Amino acid sequence: MRGKVLKNIYFCNKQNLPSPLIHVNTLFLIIYHFQITFYEEKNFQGRSYECMNDCSDMSSYLSRCQSCRVESGFFMVYDRNNYMGCQFFMKRGDYSDYQNWMGMSGVRSCRMIPMHRGQFRMKIYERESFGGQSHEMMDDCDNVMDRYRMNDCQSCNVMDGHWLMYEQPQYRGKMMYMRPGEYRSFRDMGMSGMRCMSMRRINDSCN
Repeated sequence: MRGKVLKNIYFCNKQNLPSPLIHVNTLFLIIYHFQITFYEEKNFQGRSYECMNDCSDMSSYLSRCQSCRVESGFFMVYDRNNYMGCQFFMKRGDYSDYQNWMGMSGVRSCRMIPMHRGQFRMKIYERESFGGQSHEMMDDCDNVMDRYRMNDCQSCNVMDGHWLMYEQPQYRGKMMYMRPGEYRSFRDMGMSGMRCMSMRRINDSCN
């Protein structure tokens, strides 16, 4: 089976030119191809579902998912429907056994992560609902405690770019995908009790 979207199209100006590209007047039309294939069994066995965009409920295509292969692009997979629960970041490569995916119990939904070109900006807060100490970030941070003297991060506002947040320093432990928007409580994402102690930008260096 195949997803509905064959490609994802973005625009950028002349000063910021990824490839491949097609010239269109004063803009450049950027065509990126995103593709991930899910399998019902470990080691890429059983029925499969090829996806090229977001999927909020994979049960329509597979009874379960225990392995996957990313052909191109970045994806976030979730162990609950509607992009909730434990999350795992996937870049190009083979993932033969879901039990190696940081506490995942399988895959129930997934998001395609768009390729962002430009600045990254996020404001993090010590407590829920944008309370307590706050700091604005524009680059990776491997340890929130060391850099900002914050014991915790429980809400944030992503202004630009796409980010990964981790429960432990040095980009370890459970993770959350944050796209532009306000996040008053990480519990609303099904991540109750998770502390965010490091965060990084999702860009070409993730490959």
